[in-house]
Amino acid sequence: MAASPARIVCLTEEPTEILYLLGEQDRIVGISAYTVRPPEAKRDKPVVSAFVDGSVRKIKALAPDLVIGYSDVQAELAAKLIRENLQVLILQQHSLEEILGTILLMGRLVGREASARELAREYRARLDAARVRTEASVARPRVYFEEWPDPLLCGGGWVSELVQIAGGEDVFTDRASNRKAMERAVTSEEVIERAPDVMLASWCGKPFESDVPRSREGWAAIPAIRHDRVHEIDSSIILQPGPGALTVGLDALEAILRA
Repeated sequence: MAASPARIVCLTEEPTEILYLLGEQDRIVGISAYTVRPPEAKRDKPVVSAFVDGSVRKIKALAPDLVIGYSDVQAELAAKLIRENLQVLILQQHSLEEILGTILLMGRLVGREASARELAREYRARLDAARVRTEASVARPRVYFEEWPDPLLCGGGWVSELVQIAGGEDVFTDRASNRKAMERAVTSEEVIERAPDVMLASWCGKPFESDVPRSREGWAAIPAIRHDRVHEIDSSIILQPGPGALTVGLDALEAILRA
């Protein structure tokens, strides 16, 4: 890999957004179809991947110095690219600290360490300010965050942390730290037993259907369902472990939980 890669393919949104924030967007030569932030990326950069898979042919044709992906979900795509002798970096950020660490790593990769440190400092200050706003809350609603409906999956590490910072109590903190999706599977009976006051839904890759939770057997007794406190959050602002989750994602959570 070049000392500072000049041609980067981003297989997920987070490295794309970070590079734009660092003013290094000219290095990006390919992006994911799920890229929403910043909006100009989809206009200016060719799409070469979905989330799980991508076009090895298109990626290789771009002659990247570095391909950046995310998590074990992209392991097969990463292996295909490695077999084509491409340099691949797979990130695994799953907590707020790891998201901030990813920003610093991206800064080092492109020679913008000072800018990356400042960006991370701003995000840390933002998180701290939200903690101050909510730490005095007398009543913290119990929250169930649903990432997928079948099987039921609760939110991951950074989502659980953001719920806490925004003024709630994640009812599945015991599972949120598990990195693999299926290790965060929950049962309908567990959700009923933990009786969340608020349900937040962000189904990865498809729209939330509000009638589905209400139709599940026994769920009518859950306080969140009974009191109509079921809210959808756009997956693009909460399920991508990058700057969007720390900004508009946190804002959306706080607005719901403080209402």
